[in-house]
Amino acid sequence: MLEDAILTAAWDEFAEVGYGNLTMEGVAARAGTGKAVIYRRWPSRAQLMVAAMRRRVVPLAEDVPNTGSLREDLLAVLRRASGRYRELGHDLMHGLIAEFPHVQSEIFEAEPSWTMTILRRAADRGEIDLPRITPRMARLPMDLVRHEMVVTHAPAPESALVEIVDDIVLPLFTR
Repeated sequence: MLEDAILTAAWDEFAEVGYGNLTMEGVAARAGTGKAVIYRRWPSRAQLMVAAMRRRVVPLAEDVPNTGSLREDLLAVLRRASGRYRELGHDLMHGLIAEFPHVQSEIFEAEPSWTMTILRRAADRGEIDLPRITPRMARLPMDLVRHEMVVTHAPAPESALVEIVDDIVLPLFTR
């Protein structure tokens, strides 16, 4: 129960003051506890916010799209990833990455899981030869979208998602 109060307080504090002004003291005051209690569980504000995000944001690996087409499945999940950036915002994403470099894998967790689900389905439909797809190739769609968002400081526009899938990923996966 205290954990829920702290994570809710962290999210609410972030929404009110932004990541740059988020402090453990502010979260503790909002949660009605001491900052030492928070630090015992989450040694940094980045780790606290990752935990708060996990409570608030639906994982990409849940409900993997199954449209019947590799192209449409990839576009659907990449749109969700871009939407996540929009939902969380530039301030939080870049603040977390700067403080906690491994946070990208925390935010975009389970990529191999959703990617492999999509690729297995595509292989079952005869769209790709799955044994030919390396782990690096499987990570490529999300890596390219993540790069787009981090470099531009904005969610990836639809045109970029379509270009990534149509001009890079599909030719690579289906050759």
